[in-house]
Amino acid sequence: MIIDCHGHYTTAPKALQAFRDAQIAALADPRHVPSKGSVEISDDQIRESLEPAQLKFQNERGTDVTLFSPRASAMGHHIGDATTSLHWSQHCNDLIHRVCTLYPRNFVGVCQLPQSPGAPLTNSIAELERAVVDLGFVGCNLNPDPSGGHWTAPPLTDRYWYPLYEKIVELDVPAMVHVSASCNPCFHATGAHYINADTTAFMQFLTADLFKDFPTLRFVIPHGGGAVPYHWGRYRGLAQDLKRPPIGDLIRDHVFFDTCVYHKPGIELLLEVVPLDNILFGSEMVGAVRGIDPDTRQYFDDTKRYLDAVTWLDEEGRRKIFEGNARRVYPRLAKKLPEVS
Repeated sequence: MIIDCHGHYTTAPKALQAFRDAQIAALADPRHVPSKGSVEISDDQIRESLEPAQLKFQNERGTDVTLFSPRASAMGHHIGDATTSLHWSQHCNDLIHRVCTLYPRNFVGVCQLPQSPGAPLTNSIAELERAVVDLGFVGCNLNPDPSGGHWTAPPLTDRYWYPLYEKIVELDVPAMVHVSASCNPCFHATGAHYINADTTAFMQFLTADLFKDFPTLRFVIPHGGGAVPYHWGRYRGLAQDLKRPPIGDLIRDHVFFDTCVYHKPGIELLLEVVPLDNILFGSEMVGAVRGIDPDTRQYFDDTKRYLDAVTWLDEEGRRKIFEGNARRVYPRLAKKLPEVS
């Protein structure tokens, strides 16, 4: 079985965005009293949004199941207030649940959290529990920068986050570190802000003792870990200079990287420097880069093709990356996906 740990509902029916546009427009009226409202989307509309896109690519590329979450760039935690974010997140997560109900063999849910800059994590804790316990989701996306590129939140190792981590540990789910859109013109969302966040989160983990307080806490750093694999020697050296544990020990049970790297040399670098036990197959399909590489005439985000072309990767390594590591990092998958021998 091939499990793609990183997929977003980037092709959701237009009614979802129409709801969001109306929700944002209402924020301009100081007399407006927010209400959750409703999003009218039929099952057929969901099918029509997936079958020519994610489902088609799953079939063509030979992947089996995608861990599926709301569109990351649309989380928009910097918009409105905590109530705005709660209502939006609930609608987005409910839609993911409907996708997983319609296509239980193809998609497993991962939730968006209703974060809001400076707000307590109460809503995020409650929505995480609802998504995991009631909707059957297996993980969450955690935004380290709800301000949308201005970085007003404390580091992920700060005690501000501890109440959420307590619930994550209790539910035994991992968190994928994933920012949303950037409202800072200095940072292009997918080309800079995403990669900055991946790299920043890793450095925060390296310089603190978070995992002593939470020995079973697990994070997935997407997009191949940002700059981390390319600068592996820098981080090993920094850990040594700062009298921190070796980074191999730091990440072993706590920090994992996906394969959302859109060229073969980058995939090979990732596999050469990061322990194979800490790499999960991911494609982010259909996501940040949707076009075809003119050099290979294949889609940039067909990351399975790059892995298949790494001739020195043995079958045990492939099994870990394509399935085994995902099952270990997302233990709730055991109830969703049967083991395939």
